Amino acid sequence: MHDMILEMIARLLIPMIQLFGMYVLFHGHLSPGGSFSGGTIIAASLIFYSLVFRFSERKHRLQHDTSLLFEGGGALLYIVVGLVGIFFGYSFLTNRGVFPLGQAGRLWSSGMIAIITVGLGGKVAGTIFTLFQELLEGGTDTDGNH
Repeated sequence: MHDMILEMIARLLIPMIQLFGMYVLFHGHLSPGGSFSGGTIIAASLIFYSLVFRFSERKHRLQHDTSLLFEGGGALLYIVVGLVGIFFGYSFLTNRGVFPLGQAGRLWSSGMIAIITVGLGGKVAGTIFTLFQELLEGGTDTDGNH
């Protein structure tokens, strides 16, 4: 049984929640927030979507490969950005001389910190949503054992 009112409200709220999550994610170096906060808000919107539209069935779930893409891609972006500093002769995750720092107080004013924040936000969102799906599934392994 579908709840039409809840689905209509979700269609209005979910994009706004995701937009707010992106705002928190992209402004983490300028104000309170960042990768964990923004990633958690984005994951909450995905969980809300999953609960409202009843995608708890295995055929409707986010594929494990897609979840691994978010989790692994965020970690890989973090490592690659850190190695760029070494490539240019600085230390790992250096923020001087590699990426333009821009003007203080602007959105793109932190060099690589904004890039790392976006990558880690994707990792956090993917991890939280994967944990939700695993808890929803009841903790069965790939063999079907509990």
